[in-house]
Amino acid sequence: MRARLLATALGFAVALAAGSVPAQTTTPAAPPLTLRPAAGPPAPDADTAYGAYQRGLFLTAFKEASARLEKLPNDAAAMTLIGELHRQGLGLREDPARAAEWFRLAAGLGDPNAMFSLGIMSLTGRGQERSPEHAREWLEQAAERGHAAASYNLALLLLPSDEPADLKRAVALLRRAAEAEVADAQHALGVLYAKGRGVEPDKAEALRLFTRAAANGSVAGEVERAIALFNGDGAPASEPEAARLFRRAAFRGNAIAQNRLARLYVAGRGVPKNEIEAAAWHILASGQGLSDTWLDNALRNLPAADRARAEKIAAERSS
Repeated sequence: MRARLLATALGFAVALAAGSVPAQTTTPAAPPLTLRPAAGPPAPDADTAYGAYQRGLFLTAFKEASARLEKLPNDAAAMTLIGELHRQGLGLREDPARAAEWFRLAAGLGDPNAMFSLGIMSLTGRGQERSPEHAREWLEQAAERGHAAASYNLALLLLPSDEPADLKRAVALLRRAAEAEVADAQHALGVLYAKGRGVEPDKAEALRLFTRAAANGSVAGEVERAIALFNGDGAPASEPEAARLFRRAAFRGNAIAQNRLARLYVAGRGVPKNEIEAAAWHILASGQGLSDTWLDNALRNLPAADRARAEKIAAERSS
């Protein structure tokens, strides 16, 4: 199952800028949905609906989930699957309001995936009235039932608070989600350790968390790891390794990595000096809104032919 994320019924992915305090996003994603066994005797076709969903046979998944409900009317997992199909418009007409109805039915039967989905929908106002208060209530309930994505997103709601108790709770929730290999939670917790917010500052622990986040697919974790290795925070400094990580994240479209790699190419640190490469990465980062006066000045006298080459490289990498 894809660790980024996050959830079974609905994923809530957060792209955090390197070094930033974790902030909530309102962009839901949709990783694989997991059906839990229905209460009572297992149906012979208990996994058919889930299997169809995983294969992209969404109308079949709807029919199989509906058949499950005919046999077991309290099958919360089947209700959650139908809600998800309505939410995304997979095999059915997209209908967030109808999705919320199905999620409420499943949540009433204790399904944490449905609770999580309702929490995110309450947060975004999709399919129902926007209500941060209700969102927090649903996420609380899902988190209490061990839902890792709910723990992560609940932590994001608590982090902006000035109350020490909220910060302490946020750290505990992030730790729980990080232990469940939620990459964004590992990155967010690493940022807190790096900054000493809510925990004692620990550069080595921060680097360990960034490394785990990167291994689980977090580009932001990869960038933070590169920054730590460049500066020697939590481990001996290694500019070549930092450059390698920046390059990998840059090719995945991370503007901060593109900017840092451009600077390294100008300075010849960790990589051979190469102003054409520097200009190409600077163009890509600037195109995402990350301006840099220092790079503008450093590359001001780049010959026209070299600048044209850099523009061509940037165009090829952005396509």
